[in-house]
Amino acid sequence: MKNYLDFEKNIKKLEENLKNLKDPFQNQGLSKIETEKISNTQIEIDQKLKEIYQNLNPWEKTQVARHENRPISNFFINRLFEDFVPLEGDRFYSEDKSVTTGFARFNNTSVLIIGQEKGEDLNSRIEKNFGMMRPEGYRKSIRLMKLADKFNIPIIIFIDTPGAYPGAGAEERGQAEAIARSIQCSMEIKVPTVSIIIGEGGSGGAIALASSNRVLMLENAIYSVISPEGCATILWRDPSKTLQAAEAMKLSADDLLNLGVIDEVISEPVGGAHRNREEMVKNVKLSLEKNLYDLLKMNREQIFQDRKNKFLNIGRQKGFQGKMQNSNNLVMKKNFYDNYMAFLKKYKLPIFSIISLLLILILL
Repeated sequence: MKNYLDFEKNIKKLEENLKNLKDPFQNQGLSKIETEKISNTQIEIDQKLKEIYQNLNPWEKTQVARHENRPISNFFINRLFEDFVPLEGDRFYSEDKSVTTGFARFNNTSVLIIGQEKGEDLNSRIEKNFGMMRPEGYRKSIRLMKLADKFNIPIIIFIDTPGAYPGAGAEERGQAEAIARSIQCSMEIKVPTVSIIIGEGGSGGAIALASSNRVLMLENAIYSVISPEGCATILWRDPSKTLQAAEAMKLSADDLLNLGVIDEVISEPVGGAHRNREEMVKNVKLSLEKNLYDLLKMNREQIFQDRKNKFLNIGRQKGFQGKMQNSNNLVMKKNFYDNYMAFLKKYKLPIFSIISLLLILILL
Protein backbone atom coordinates (compact mmCIF):
# COMPACT_ATOMS: atom_id res chain seq x y z
CA MET A 1 0.00 0.00 0.00
CA LYS A 2 1.35 3.39 -1.02
CA ASN A 3 1.61 6.19 1.49
CA TYR A 4 0.84 9.68 0.19
CA LEU A 5 1.98 12.98 1.64
CA ASP A 6 -0.45 15.89 2.12
CA PHE A 7 0.62 17.64 -1.07
CA GLU A 8 0.15 14.44 -3.11
CA LYS A 9 -3.66 14.19 -2.76
CA ASN A 10 -4.25 14.83 -6.48
CA ILE A 11 -1.71 12.13 -7.34
CA LYS A 12 -3.52 9.70 -5.05
CA LYS A 13 -6.84 10.25 -6.88
CA LEU A 14 -5.24 9.81 -10.30
CA GLU A 15 -3.42 6.62 -9.28
CA GLU A 16 -6.63 5.19 -7.83
CA ASN A 17 -8.37 5.92 -11.16
CA LEU A 18 -5.49 4.26 -13.00
CA LYS A 19 -5.75 1.18 -10.78
CA ASN A 20 -9.49 0.89 -11.46
CA LEU A 21 -8.92 1.17 -15.20
CA LYS A 22 -6.36 -1.65 -15.04
CA ASP A 23 -8.48 -3.87 -12.75
CA PRO A 24 -9.12 -7.14 -14.66
CA PHE A 25 -12.24 -7.89 -12.58
CA GLN A 26 -13.89 -4.70 -13.80
CA ASN A 27 -12.80 -5.03 -17.42
CA GLN A 28 -13.44 -8.04 -19.64
CA GLY A 29 -10.53 -7.19 -21.91
CA LEU A 30 -9.45 -3.62 -22.43
CA SER A 31 -10.97 -1.70 -25.30
CA LYS A 32 -9.02 0.79 -27.39
CA ILE A 33 -10.70 3.68 -25.52
CA GLU A 34 -9.76 2.19 -22.13
CA THR A 35 -6.16 1.67 -23.25
CA GLU A 36 -5.97 5.31 -24.29
CA LYS A 37 -7.46 6.34 -20.93
CA ILE A 38 -4.77 4.36 -19.10
CA SER A 39 -2.03 5.93 -21.21
CA ASN A 40 -3.39 9.45 -20.77
CA THR A 41 -3.86 9.00 -17.02
CA GLN A 42 -0.27 7.78 -16.64
CA ILE A 43 1.01 10.77 -18.61
CA GLU A 44 -1.04 13.10 -16.40
CA ILE A 45 0.37 11.46 -13.25
CA ASP A 46 3.94 11.85 -14.51
CA GLN A 47 3.38 15.50 -15.42
CA LYS A 48 1.79 16.35 -12.06
CA LEU A 49 4.54 14.55 -10.13
CA LYS A 50 7.19 16.45 -12.04
CA GLU A 51 5.41 19.75 -11.46
CA ILE A 52 4.93 19.11 -7.72
CA TYR A 53 8.44 17.85 -7.02
CA GLN A 54 10.13 20.63 -8.97
CA ASN A 55 8.43 23.19 -6.73
CA LEU A 56 8.68 21.65 -3.27
CA ASN A 57 9.21 24.10 -0.43
CA PRO A 58 11.69 23.23 2.37
CA TRP A 59 9.00 21.86 4.70
CA GLU A 60 7.62 19.59 1.96
CA LYS A 61 11.17 18.36 1.28
CA THR A 62 11.45 17.57 4.99
CA GLN A 63 8.33 15.39 4.70
CA VAL A 64 9.80 13.60 1.66
CA ALA A 65 13.09 13.03 3.52
CA ARG A 66 11.12 11.34 6.32
CA HIS A 67 8.88 9.27 4.02
CA GLU A 68 8.45 5.81 5.52
CA ASN A 69 9.06 4.12 2.14
CA ARG A 70 12.25 6.04 1.43
CA PRO A 71 15.24 3.71 0.80
CA ILE A 72 17.34 3.21 3.92
CA SER A 73 21.04 2.46 4.40
CA ASN A 74 20.69 -1.33 4.26
CA PHE A 75 18.87 -1.04 0.93
CA PHE A 76 21.85 0.78 -0.60
CA ILE A 77 24.40 -1.50 1.11
CA ASN A 78 22.76 -4.64 -0.27
CA ARG A 79 22.70 -3.29 -3.84
CA LEU A 80 25.90 -1.27 -4.14
CA PHE A 81 28.44 -3.52 -2.42
CA GLU A 82 29.68 -7.09 -2.58
CA ASP A 83 31.01 -9.44 0.13
CA PHE A 84 29.73 -7.29 2.97
CA VAL A 85 31.07 -8.51 6.33
CA PRO A 86 29.24 -6.87 9.28
CA LEU A 87 31.25 -5.98 12.37
CA GLU A 88 29.64 -5.18 15.71
CA GLY A 89 30.40 -3.84 19.17
CA ASP A 90 32.35 -0.89 20.54
CA ARG A 91 34.59 -3.01 22.85
CA PHE A 92 33.45 -0.87 25.79
CA TYR A 93 29.73 -1.37 26.42
CA SER A 94 27.58 -3.08 23.78
CA GLU A 95 26.32 -3.18 20.21
CA ASP A 96 24.23 -0.34 18.73
CA LYS A 97 21.72 -1.58 16.16
CA SER A 98 21.02 1.94 14.87
CA VAL A 99 24.25 1.90 12.85
CA THR A 100 25.37 -0.85 10.46
CA THR A 101 29.13 -1.23 10.01
CA GLY A 102 31.40 -3.60 8.15
CA PHE A 103 33.85 -4.11 5.31
CA ALA A 104 32.80 -4.76 1.72
CA ARG A 105 33.92 -4.37 -1.88
CA PHE A 106 32.82 -1.56 -4.19
CA ASN A 107 33.83 -2.21 -7.81
CA ASN A 108 36.64 -4.47 -6.54
CA THR A 109 37.87 -1.81 -4.09
CA SER A 110 37.83 -2.69 -0.38
CA VAL A 111 35.81 -0.16 1.62
CA LEU A 112 34.50 0.35 5.13
CA ILE A 113 30.72 0.90 5.26
CA ILE A 114 29.02 2.86 8.04
CA GLY A 115 25.26 3.30 7.69
CA GLN A 116 22.83 4.93 10.11
CA GLU A 117 19.77 2.72 10.08
CA LYS A 118 16.14 3.72 10.79
CA GLY A 119 14.46 0.41 9.96
CA GLU A 120 11.66 -0.43 7.53
CA ASP A 121 8.72 -1.41 9.78
CA LEU A 122 7.63 -0.73 13.35
CA ASN A 123 9.52 -3.64 14.93
CA SER A 124 12.80 -2.90 13.13
CA ARG A 125 12.45 0.83 13.85
CA ILE A 126 12.09 0.13 17.56
CA GLU A 127 15.07 -2.25 17.44
CA LYS A 128 17.17 0.36 15.62
CA ASN A 129 15.93 3.21 17.84
CA PHE A 130 14.57 5.08 14.79
CA GLY A 131 18.13 5.79 13.63
CA MET A 132 19.16 7.65 16.79
CA MET A 133 22.66 6.46 17.69
CA ARG A 134 23.85 5.91 21.25
CA PRO A 135 27.47 6.49 22.44
CA GLU A 136 28.39 2.87 21.72
CA GLY A 137 27.38 3.38 18.08
CA TYR A 138 29.78 6.29 17.67
CA ARG A 139 32.54 4.42 19.52
CA LYS A 140 32.02 1.41 17.26
CA SER A 141 32.34 3.71 14.24
CA ILE A 142 35.50 5.29 15.67
CA ARG A 143 37.04 1.86 16.26
CA LEU A 144 36.42 0.79 12.68
CA MET A 145 37.48 4.13 11.15
CA LYS A 146 40.84 3.77 12.91
CA LEU A 147 41.10 0.19 11.63
CA ALA A 148 40.36 1.34 8.08
CA ASP A 149 42.96 4.10 8.42
CA LYS A 150 45.57 1.57 9.58
CA PHE A 151 45.05 -0.57 6.47
CA ASN A 152 44.47 2.37 4.09
CA ILE A 153 40.86 1.44 3.27
CA PRO A 154 38.41 4.15 2.03
CA ILE A 155 35.28 4.84 4.07
CA ILE A 156 31.72 5.29 2.75
CA ILE A 157 29.09 6.58 5.18
CA PHE A 158 25.30 6.74 4.81
CA ILE A 159 23.66 9.45 6.94
CA ASP A 160 20.01 9.08 7.96
CA THR A 161 19.12 10.17 11.50
CA PRO A 162 16.86 12.69 13.24
CA GLY A 163 19.73 13.18 15.70
CA ALA A 164 21.75 11.40 18.38
CA TYR A 165 19.71 9.66 21.09
CA PRO A 166 19.12 12.10 24.00
CA GLY A 167 18.13 9.51 26.64
CA ALA A 168 19.44 9.54 30.22
CA GLY A 169 21.43 6.34 29.71
CA ALA A 170 23.14 7.73 26.61
CA GLU A 171 24.08 10.91 28.47
CA GLU A 172 25.43 8.90 31.40
CA ARG A 173 27.65 6.94 29.02
CA GLY A 174 29.08 10.11 27.48
CA GLN A 175 27.00 10.91 24.39
CA ALA A 176 28.52 14.37 23.81
CA GLU A 177 32.06 13.06 24.30
CA ALA A 178 31.45 10.19 21.88
CA ILE A 179 30.15 12.59 19.20
CA ALA A 180 33.14 14.90 19.70
CA ARG A 181 35.57 11.97 19.46
CA SER A 182 33.86 10.79 16.28
CA ILE A 183 34.28 14.22 14.67
CA GLN A 184 37.90 14.32 15.78
CA CYS A 185 38.58 10.85 14.37
CA SER A 186 36.83 11.71 11.08
CA MET A 187 39.04 14.79 10.67
CA GLU A 188 42.32 13.08 11.61
CA ILE A 189 42.28 9.91 9.53
CA LYS A 190 44.16 9.93 6.23
CA VAL A 191 42.00 7.74 4.00
CA PRO A 192 39.28 8.92 1.55
CA THR A 193 35.92 9.46 3.23
CA VAL A 194 32.61 10.02 1.43
CA SER A 195 29.37 10.71 3.33
CA ILE A 196 25.96 10.50 1.63
CA ILE A 197 22.94 12.07 3.31
CA ILE A 198 20.07 9.87 2.11
CA GLY A 199 17.24 11.12 4.34
CA GLU A 200 17.54 13.21 7.47
CA GLY A 201 20.84 14.66 8.61
CA GLY A 202 19.99 15.77 12.11
CA SER A 203 22.35 17.89 14.22
CA GLY A 204 25.49 16.47 15.88
CA GLY A 205 24.17 12.96 15.37
CA ALA A 206 24.77 13.44 11.65
CA ILE A 207 27.87 15.65 11.60
CA ALA A 208 29.67 13.13 13.81
CA LEU A 209 29.87 10.93 10.71
CA ALA A 210 29.65 13.61 8.00
CA SER A 211 33.04 15.25 8.55
CA SER A 212 34.28 13.79 5.28
CA ASN A 213 36.30 14.69 2.21
CA ARG A 214 33.10 14.67 0.18
CA VAL A 215 29.59 15.21 1.53
CA LEU A 216 26.92 14.23 -0.98
CA MET A 217 23.20 14.70 -0.53
CA LEU A 218 20.11 13.26 -2.17
CA GLU A 219 17.95 15.91 -3.82
CA ASN A 220 15.11 15.70 -1.28
CA ALA A 221 17.21 14.99 1.82
CA ILE A 222 17.69 17.54 4.61
CA TYR A 223 20.69 18.48 6.78
CA SER A 224 20.27 20.83 9.74
CA VAL A 225 21.20 21.62 13.32
CA ILE A 226 17.62 21.12 14.55
CA SER A 227 14.27 19.94 13.18
CA PRO A 228 11.91 22.59 11.72
CA GLU A 229 9.40 21.76 14.48
CA GLY A 230 12.02 22.27 17.18
CA CYS A 231 13.20 25.52 15.62
CA ALA A 232 9.64 26.88 15.34
CA THR A 233 8.92 25.97 18.96
CA ILE A 234 12.05 27.73 20.23
CA LEU A 235 11.88 30.86 18.07
CA TRP A 236 8.13 31.49 17.85
CA ARG A 237 6.75 29.15 20.53
CA ASP A 238 4.52 27.85 17.77
CA PRO A 239 5.30 24.41 16.26
CA SER A 240 2.88 25.11 13.40
CA LYS A 241 5.37 27.59 11.86
CA THR A 242 7.42 24.78 10.41
CA LEU A 243 7.50 26.25 6.90
CA GLN A 244 8.99 29.56 8.10
CA ALA A 245 11.52 27.65 10.20
CA ALA A 246 12.50 25.31 7.36
CA GLU A 247 12.98 28.25 4.98
CA ALA A 248 15.11 30.17 7.48
CA MET A 249 17.30 27.17 8.32
CA LYS A 250 18.45 26.56 4.72
CA LEU A 251 18.25 22.81 5.21
CA SER A 252 17.64 21.69 1.61
CA ALA A 253 20.31 20.22 -0.66
CA ASP A 254 20.30 23.18 -3.06
CA ASP A 255 20.70 25.72 -0.25
CA LEU A 256 23.53 23.76 1.36
CA LEU A 257 25.32 23.33 -1.96
CA ASN A 258 25.12 27.09 -2.49
CA LEU A 259 26.57 27.66 1.00
CA GLY A 260 29.42 25.23 0.37
CA VAL A 261 28.39 22.90 3.21
CA ILE A 262 27.94 19.93 0.84
CA ASP A 263 29.78 19.06 -2.36
CA GLU A 264 27.15 17.55 -4.66
CA VAL A 265 23.40 17.00 -5.01
CA ILE A 266 22.37 13.56 -6.27
CA SER A 267 19.23 13.70 -8.42
CA GLU A 268 16.20 11.68 -7.36
CA PRO A 269 13.64 10.03 -9.66
CA VAL A 270 10.46 12.02 -10.39
CA GLY A 271 8.28 11.75 -7.29
CA GLY A 272 11.17 11.08 -4.89
CA ALA A 273 13.54 8.20 -4.16
CA HIS A 274 10.72 6.09 -2.70
CA ARG A 275 8.92 5.90 -6.06
CA ASN A 276 11.82 4.36 -7.99
CA ARG A 277 14.38 2.86 -5.64
CA GLU A 278 16.41 1.06 -8.30
CA GLU A 279 16.94 4.26 -10.30
CA MET A 280 18.02 5.95 -7.06
CA VAL A 281 20.64 3.24 -6.52
CA LYS A 282 22.04 3.86 -10.01
CA ASN A 283 22.31 7.60 -9.38
CA VAL A 284 24.07 7.06 -6.04
CA LYS A 285 26.48 4.57 -7.60
CA LEU A 286 27.49 6.97 -10.39
CA SER A 287 28.14 9.79 -7.91
CA LEU A 288 29.99 7.52 -5.52
CA GLU A 289 32.24 6.16 -8.27
CA LYS A 290 33.17 9.64 -9.45
CA ASN A 291 33.92 11.09 -6.01
CA LEU A 292 35.66 8.06 -4.53
CA TYR A 293 37.99 7.52 -7.46
CA ASP A 294 38.93 11.20 -7.55
CA LEU A 295 40.01 10.86 -3.92
CA LEU A 296 41.88 7.60 -4.53
CA LYS A 297 44.28 9.53 -6.80
CA MET A 298 45.57 11.46 -3.76
CA ASN A 299 48.16 10.29 -1.26
CA ARG A 300 47.41 10.15 2.47
CA GLU A 301 48.70 13.63 3.26
CA GLN A 302 46.80 15.18 0.35
CA ILE A 303 43.60 13.52 1.54
CA PHE A 304 44.07 14.97 5.04
CA GLN A 305 44.80 18.46 3.70
CA ASP A 306 41.84 18.29 1.31
CA ARG A 307 39.45 17.52 4.16
CA LYS A 308 40.94 20.12 6.48
CA ASN A 309 40.82 22.88 3.87
CA LYS A 310 37.25 21.98 2.92
CA PHE A 311 35.93 22.60 6.43
CA LEU A 312 38.17 25.59 7.17
CA ASN A 313 36.82 27.38 4.09
CA ILE A 314 33.10 26.76 4.66
CA GLY A 315 31.40 30.15 4.86
CA ARG A 316 34.50 32.18 4.01
CA GLN A 317 33.49 32.64 0.37
CA LYS A 318 30.14 34.04 1.54
CA GLY A 319 31.62 37.09 3.20
CA PHE A 320 31.76 35.86 6.78
CA GLN A 321 35.55 35.95 6.69
CA GLY A 322 38.15 36.16 3.95
CA LYS A 323 39.06 32.91 2.25
CA MET A 324 42.26 31.40 3.62
CA GLN A 325 45.13 31.56 1.16
CA ASN A 326 47.45 29.18 2.98
CA SER A 327 45.71 26.82 5.35
CA ASN A 328 48.22 24.01 4.81
CA ASN A 329 50.42 25.42 7.58
CA LEU A 330 47.66 24.98 10.16
CA VAL A 331 47.99 21.92 12.35
CA MET A 332 45.54 20.01 14.51
CA LYS A 333 45.70 21.37 18.06
CA LYS A 334 46.03 18.55 20.58
CA ASN A 335 44.71 18.68 24.14
CA PHE A 336 46.73 18.09 27.31
CA TYR A 337 45.91 14.38 27.45
CA ASP A 338 47.01 13.78 23.84
CA ASN A 339 50.24 15.75 24.39
CA TYR A 340 50.92 13.84 27.63
CA MET A 341 50.41 10.44 25.96
CA ALA A 342 52.58 11.46 22.99
CA PHE A 343 55.35 12.53 25.40
CA LEU A 344 55.19 9.20 27.26
CA LYS A 345 55.27 7.28 23.99
CA LYS A 346 58.28 9.23 22.71
CA TYR A 347 60.33 9.09 25.91
CA LYS A 348 59.08 5.86 27.46
CA LEU A 349 62.55 4.20 27.55
CA PRO A 350 64.35 7.09 29.34
CA ILE A 351 61.42 7.54 31.73
CA PHE A 352 61.36 3.83 32.54
CA SER A 353 65.11 3.85 33.12
CA ILE A 354 64.94 6.85 35.48
CA ILE A 355 62.05 5.37 37.46
CA SER A 356 63.87 2.03 37.74
CA LEU A 357 67.05 3.77 38.93
CA LEU A 358 65.12 5.77 41.54
CA LEU A 359 63.45 2.61 42.85
CA ILE A 360 66.82 0.87 43.15
CA LEU A 361 68.28 3.84 45.05
CA ILE A 362 65.29 3.93 47.40
CA LEU A 363 65.53 0.21 48.12
CA LEU A 364 69.26 0.46 48.80
